[in-house]
Parts: sequence; C-alpha cells; structure tokens
Amino acid sequence: MNKVVIKIGTGVLTRESDGLLDRAALTRLVTAVADLVTSGVSCVLVSSGAVGAGISQLGLSDYPSDVRTRQACAAVGQTRLMHAYESLFNNFELNVAQLLLTADDFRDPSRLGRVEDTLNRLAECSHVIPIINENDSVAVEEISMGDNDMLSARVAGVIGASQLILLSNIDGLYAPNSDEVISDVENLDDVLGFIRTDKGKFSIGGMASKLKAVQVALDSGIPTVIAHGKHPERLLNITQGTGLCTRFHP
Repeated sequence: MNKVVIKIGTGVLTRESDGLLDRAALTRLVTAVADLVTSGVSCVLVSSGAVGAGISQLGLSDYPSDVRTRQACAAVGQTRLMHAYESLFNNFELNVAQLLLTADDFRDPSRLGRVEDTLNRLAECSHVIPIINENDSVAVEEISMGDNDMLSARVAGVIGASQLILLSNIDGLYAPNSDEVISDVENLDDVLGFIRTDKGKFSIGGMASKLKAVQVALDSGIPTVIAHGKHPERLLNITQGTGLCTRFHP
C-alpha cells in the first residue's frame, strides 16, 4: 500500500494577519487529501495549528512567548482544529482519528510499539484519516521546539511510509539569491547553506527545522518533499512524481 505522511504547518492552516484558522485553505487541503484517498493512497496527517488556532480565543494578537500561555492556546486550539477537520472530512464520508504524541512516545520501546500498532490498525480502515499532533498542552520540551517537522519524519519511519510531504508556505527550497525552486536534491549536505530565515508570524519552525526532519526521513530510506500547502491541488501530482516542489532522494 502507498502510505504518505503529510505534515501541515501552522502557516498553511492559519491566517497571517490574526492567527485564526483559514477555513478556505483548510477546505482546499481536505479536498485534496480526500482525492488522494480516493486514488488509493493511505494518508496520515501530522497537523500543526493548535496553538495558532487558540491565540485569538485567548484574546492575543501575537504568538505568546511564555510556555504556559502557549500550552493554554494549544488546549483551546486543538479542539477547534479537530472539529474543523472532522466536519470537512465528513463531507467526503471520511472519518478522523486523533493521536497526540510526545518525544517520550518514541523513546520508550513499549510506547512506540503501541503507537505503531494503533497506526497500522487505522491504516486498515481506508475511511479513517489519522491526524497527529504533538501534545503541546503538556509537552514542555516539545512545545518550546515546535518540532512537528521532526514528528512527521519519525511517524513516517514508524509506519514505513513511501513518502513524506512537508507542506509549508513556500514552494520548496530556493537556490541562493533566487526565486527558483530546486526541484531535486540528491545530497542534502549540498544545500544546507541555502537556508533562509523567513517564516510566518504564527510559526515556530523554518527551513532549518525542515531540513533536519528531511535528514531523519532520508536516513530511514523515505523520499521527502517540501511543497506549498496553500496549493494542495498539487498533492496528487506530487505523490505521482511531478508537481512544483523540492524532492529529496534517499
């Protein structure tokens, strides 16, 4: 079975202006994922956006700098995020399953085994889309890292994914001093110096975080892609080997 892990960044799911969930963007994304499932692809989503979705509900105008406020935002935002996913996927007669994980779930062999068992069992249910996020309300270390890029790479390794797709607010990795997207990367070391520091107002990670995750996935033999999450209509082509993106080859 063709198993694809799709990581969805905060910048894809929320509006830059106020951090609220971008319902139009989320609708397009869910539609594209549903098309993948219809084509026979088994999809696992690793979705950021809980903290960003909770910012406005706590009356904030910017990303909080203190851990306890970020945790509170995550607690509020996670429910809103999952409700939005559930409502939209139901339009395609698809259900969702939520898994909230921390780094400890990957460090402890017995806990990792249970995560693997759960995901493999859900993979047998073609009408269920697992949606994974870090348990940001309690995972202090993880919330300070904002590392859903790394989480998605670890999940891809656990399930033996055929591809990892990191969706962000850019088309891929850009060549130095250029707006040209590098289409294929054979050696990750060759492009580590190309990292740009720009990121969204409500995002924590950036290209450096993504390339660390890419390395973990490649070490597990998993081809990895960085693509633009605001253009999810490209997803089907990307899984088929075409489409605008940067591809990293093991």
